[in-house]
Amino acid sequence: MTVPPQQPPGPPAGWQQPSGVPGPSGPPPQPGPPQPDAAQPGWPQQPVPPQPGWAPQPPNPQWASPGGWPGQPGPPPGGWAPPPPQLPVTNRIPEDQPFVARPSVRKRALFLGGLLLFVLLMLACPLGLAASNDGGLIVLLGGLAFFALLVGLPLGFQLWLVTSGGPVLAVGPAGLWIKTRPTRGQAIWLPWEAIDQIYRRRWALEKMVCVKPRDPRTGSNLGAFTALDSGMQQVVFGTGLTATVNFADRSEQEIMQAITHFSAGRCRIS
Repeated sequence: MTVPPQQPPGPPAGWQQPSGVPGPSGPPPQPGPPQPDAAQPGWPQQPVPPQPGWAPQPPNPQWASPGGWPGQPGPPPGGWAPPPPQLPVTNRIPEDQPFVARPSVRKRALFLGGLLLFVLLMLACPLGLAASNDGGLIVLLGGLAFFALLVGLPLGFQLWLVTSGGPVLAVGPAGLWIKTRPTRGQAIWLPWEAIDQIYRRRWALEKMVCVKPRDPRTGSNLGAFTALDSGMQQVVFGTGLTATVNFADRSEQEIMQAITHFSAGRCRIS
C-alpha cells in the first residue's frame, strides 16, 4: 500500500509572505549578480540632504592656521602680545659715529646764569626799597647772597648733570644713539627701520629733536627712573627720546642735515 507524502501545515490566518522569500511550494531563488549593500545615511558616496533651516557654521578663527595648512596651530589667543624689542643700551653714547652732538657747557651756563641774575634783580628792587633805612643795605646784600647760594647750587648741580653725561646724539648710516634720560648718560640704539618719525618740538627756551620709535614700548624695560623721566617727556614732547638742538655744540641746521643724510628716507622727518 502506498503512503501519500505529508504536506506541511499552512500559515496561520493573517500571516503575509515576506518579499523575496519563496513560499513553501514556490520555486527556489535563482542566483543573480551580487547587489551592493544599501548605503548608510551619511556615506560620502550618498550624502544626506540637510534638514530644513540648517546652515553651515563658519570655522572658528582661532582654529585657523596662518597659512591655511591643516593640522597647524593657529594664531595666539586674544590679548597676547610679543615682548618689547631688545635694543642695545649703553651708559654713555659712543663717539665713534660719523656725526656726534655734545652738550654745550658755555651755552647752558650762560642761560642758567642769566636766569639767576634776572631773579636776583627782580628781588633786589622791592627789598632795596624796604631796606632804605640805616643798616638795611647790609641786610639786603646778605639776603641776596643767601638766595643766590640757595638757588645757584641746584642750578649748578643741574648743569653738571646735563653736561657730564656725554654726547646727546650720535648718528650713523645704520641708525642713531639717543639718550633715554635727559640728565644722565644712558642711551639706546635705534636702527633707522625702527624709527617712525623724527620731529622738533620747543619747550620754553629749549628746542628738542624728538625721535618716535615704531614700537611705543621701546625703552619701557630700562628701570623705574627711566620710566619716570620718559613718562614726563611723553606728556610734553610726545616721546621719551629727545636731544637738545639749541644747547648742543652743533647748530640745529647741522643736526637736522646729518639726520636727513644718514636716514636716507627710511623714516619720516619734519
